Amino acid sequence: MIFEELRKIRIEKIKLLEKAGMEPYPAISKKDYDISETVKNFEEISQKSSIYLVGRVMAIRGQGGLVFININDGTGIFQGLLKKDEMEAKIFDLFQSTVDIGDYIQINGKLFITKRGEKTLQITDWKMLTKSLRPLPEKWHGIQDEEGRLRNRYLDIIFNPEVKETIEKRAKFFSSMRQFLADRNFMEVDTPVLENTAGGAEARPFVTHYNAYDLDVYLRISPELWLKRLMVAGFPKVYEIGKVFRNEGADAEHLQDYMHMEFYWAYADYNDGMKLVEEMYKYIAEETFGTLKFKIRGFEIDLGKKWEVYDFAQTIKEKTSIDIFKTDLKEIEEKLQDLKVEYDRKGFNLNRAIDSLWKYCRKQIGGPGFLINVPVMMEPLAKRMEKNKNLVERFQVILAGSENGKGFSELNDPIDQLGRFTDQAKLREEGDEEAQMMDGDFVEALEYGMPPTCGFGVSERLFSFLCDKPIRECQIFPFMRPKG
Repeated sequence: MIFEELRKIRIEKIKLLEKAGMEPYPAISKKDYDISETVKNFEEISQKSSIYLVGRVMAIRGQGGLVFININDGTGIFQGLLKKDEMEAKIFDLFQSTVDIGDYIQINGKLFITKRGEKTLQITDWKMLTKSLRPLPEKWHGIQDEEGRLRNRYLDIIFNPEVKETIEKRAKFFSSMRQFLADRNFMEVDTPVLENTAGGAEARPFVTHYNAYDLDVYLRISPELWLKRLMVAGFPKVYEIGKVFRNEGADAEHLQDYMHMEFYWAYADYNDGMKLVEEMYKYIAEETFGTLKFKIRGFEIDLGKKWEVYDFAQTIKEKTSIDIFKTDLKEIEEKLQDLKVEYDRKGFNLNRAIDSLWKYCRKQIGGPGFLINVPVMMEPLAKRMEKNKNLVERFQVILAGSENGKGFSELNDPIDQLGRFTDQAKLREEGDEEAQMMDGDFVEALEYGMPPTCGFGVSERLFSFLCDKPIRECQIFPFMRPKG
């Protein structure tokens, strides 16, 4: 039967409900227990003369005067039984003629255990809570294409327990991150999403229009420069968890809008940051997944073992024979072509070339570990090393061949920062759309003085890696193209 015919039948059932004096979409419902609680404390609750349960009808079976149903309230599934000779006939008949799989109902009755040992509610009364017009798919697992599942994500969640579990773990992932930082006296804040200047990271921003001020503005690519202003203001420890937006490509590791956390810690440096981040990752993994051992992208990962430290230039030289301090753009391009590494030639420069070379090397490193000793030209917001001014105090978490978090001793020298912004502006003029924008207001803030600070950021990519799933699969509602 085609969908429109089924929909018409269900609309007719709404009319039957209304004729019988039952509202098909009431505002008020009655529930004494969650289903999970009912199952857990069944012996105690079954002593009551009657209870109310609610949920979506997931199955209807039986015939004649005996009907079994299963309902799901989001905490579990429970069986109900309607016996025509033990309840009002008109109530039983109304159920038979109006209730479909997918409807939300309220049931009332006494708990008992069937001869087969199943915990059951013998229903003496029921109430429609929401009449569904579209039938639930009978075999949702039959829809194999990613597009179909993600577009109808709510159905995917209903029929796929693994998807529901992933969403619950995602909530635990961020709540455990908050708990870890709160326990160490970090204060959660929120900063602007619309900006005059998109800064704090190297990425292509989304542009939108601010009608009230008749201005083109950007969706933030990072909250970094706002959070550093709070360091200038005197807050010792702050963090933010929120959305960031980067108008770039999408693949198994990258999305255009995603959840991101950054913390800033006054009077700490990148060595302090590495210690804290290692502790935080272990805490989050234990709280969310109950383990420190994972299989990710073909790598066997143990977060509990000693974390390695990787030198940027040394690692590239070992794996490609290129010395990044004695090379030029031509040599690196030739090497990238030999290695069959694809790269975007638009705005391609020495920085982008070295970064592409590093990403080739990174894919071969399982970790867990920290990448350090990055050249200053690669990082416009990090403090220079005292012993080598050509390098910065930056660290990246390397996990299963990818970056899963980045931090550094923050650059708080306003003159140096202005110079690096100027260098980035030149790269933008030459076609590098991911180079950072000049932010004079932030430089002005630095001129009032920012204490030595460690900053760190990590996105929901970490969660997707620990799940060993593409990042799109780990978002609740990923962006989809409009139908047609």
